[in-house]
Amino acid sequence: MPALVIKSFPEDLHAKLRIIAASHRRSVTQETIHLIEVAINAEEKASSAKTGPSKWANRKLLPEYEAMLATGAFSGGTDSTDIISEERDAR
Repeated sequence: MPALVIKSFPEDLHAKLRIIAASHRRSVTQETIHLIEVAINAEEKASSAKTGPSKWANRKLLPEYEAMLATGAFSGGTDSTDIISEERDAR
């Protein structure tokens, strides 16, 4: 199992960690591992929330634009990336 050594660990923080570990009936090592797991899980959860739907996916559209979408004004036609590629190839 890997080991983690933290040099110059602040004494006051170590004292707080010892108190918290004792209150949870854990060793300082066990409490440190637990706190790191909690922090990593929170970070992963925050990261996955950021990769969810963007703010643009839930935006309120202007009524005029919604009406145009409802009539199919933007469906079909040529994809803009195709037009840009054709222009680039023509150079």
